[in-house]
Parts: sequence; structure tokens; C-alpha cells
Amino acid sequence: MKISVYHIQINVSSAKISLPFYKKLFSYFGYKIIDESEEHIEFSNGTTDFWIIQTEKAYIDKGYHRKATGLNHISFRVSSKEEVDKFTINFLRKNKIKTLYNTPKLLPEYNKDYYAVFFEDPDKIKLEVTYVP
Repeated sequence: MKISVYHIQINVSSAKISLPFYKKLFSYFGYKIIDESEEHIEFSNGTTDFWIIQTEKAYIDKGYHRKATGLNHISFRVSSKEEVDKFTINFLRKNKIKTLYNTPKLLPEYNKDYYAVFFEDPDKIKLEVTYVP
């Protein structure tokens, strides 16, 4: 059996703030919008879909913390170290998004050639763009 991730849903605290952020991010990666409203947006690259959805009011006060149980971060794998650097310059810097942990850089504690940049979405969900040969 061959298996792949079909979709990932991210609930956000403010659709007005987060949907534009994710629209820019997924556009950079070549994802297409497959459905959109004021409260959600769905992206696809033909293999994996991402659903970004306004959190229901009953749950909005719970907040998010990546060290708690649940999602810690999402890593997007690219084909070269240069792609990580291009993303940092052409997306993160262009959109004034701060990087975490003084990245991009090599992270040999994960793998001797692991190269990545870390950053956060508007709700502080950690995201990563990674090259691993």
C-alpha cells in the first residue's frame, strides 16, 4: 500500500489575519486555491491539501502552544539549500516575517546535512522550510 497525507487542517484565531498569510505562503509554494470563503481557504498541490479555517467561537479562548499536546510544527521539504535561502529572502524578508533560532542554518543535531529556516504563522504555529539530501 502506498500512502500519503491527504490534508492537514489548521484552525486559526483570526481568519482576517491568517488567511492572507497562508494565501501568500501557499502561493509561493505553487499550491492552488480549491475553495475559499471569509472563514476558510483550502489549498492543494495535487497531493496534499491544507485547510485553513476560522476557529469556532466556543474554542477560541483555548489558544495554541506548540509545546502542548497536538501539532508542534509543519515542515515543507524543498530540493536544495539554495531553495531554503531563496524562500528566506523572497518570502520571509519580503513579508517582514522573523525567523526563529537564528536560521536558516545547518542543524547537524537532526542530520549532518539538515538545513532549515523556522518561522511562525500569526498564531505562532511553527513552520519550517527544510532541505535534507
